[in-house]
Amino acid sequence: MPLLRFDVIEGRDDAALKKLLDTAHGAMVKAFNVPVTDRYQIVHQHPPHELIIEDTGLGFKRSKDLVIISIVSKARTEHQKETLYKLMAEQLETECGISPEDVMISITENGNADWSFGLGEAQFLTGSL
Repeated sequence: MPLLRFDVIEGRDDAALKKLLDTAHGAMVKAFNVPVTDRYQIVHQHPPHELIIEDTGLGFKRSKDLVIISIVSKARTEHQKETLYKLMAEQLETECGISPEDVMISITENGNADWSFGLGEAQFLTGSL
């Protein structure tokens, strides 16, 4: 936990997807101070016509390299979130060649009772985690 969902335009090869996921995880570990083994990621690839992501009037030039990262997480501070946004944009550009204009991130927060990692238990509530 956190759980990251990546929505991308289809066409990236396996190595590019792995680099994307590894780089995003590194930023998450640094910004949210989660353990390295706390990794939950899902990739969804779409034909270009299935992703309509405009710039909200900010003047961004989106490309085929667009990546939308949706994060479900326990509450984080504004500082942690801003750090994540900055690290994610910088590292995805440096490591993957993805323009910061092509990185969109959204975080949805939830609480301890909203997670079950298996066995029909809420591990944050039972004290297992």
